[in-house]
Amino acid sequence: MNTTVTSKGQVTIPKPVRDRLNIKPGNQVDFELAEDGRVVLVKAGRKTAAPKSRFDRIRGSATTDMTTDEIMALMRGDPAEV
Repeated sequence: MNTTVTSKGQVTIPKPVRDRLNIKPGNQVDFELAEDGRVVLVKAGRKTAAPKSRFDRIRGSATTDMTTDEIMALMRGDPAEV
């Protein structure tokens, strides 16, 4: 979809995009800058559809009762140290 920037820096959001994001007159939108250089348009108050990286959605979700030394011994294949 193509649109033209006016002399005031304004653009018209194409109707299929407005429909997809349920953007109505008076709604606010956010422009988010992705690390890969893309600009993502989101309806204000919504989260971006895609995480910034493939690891963001799982970051902080791992839990364990093992110490770092125990994890390293397990990774090395040395069960005697675990």
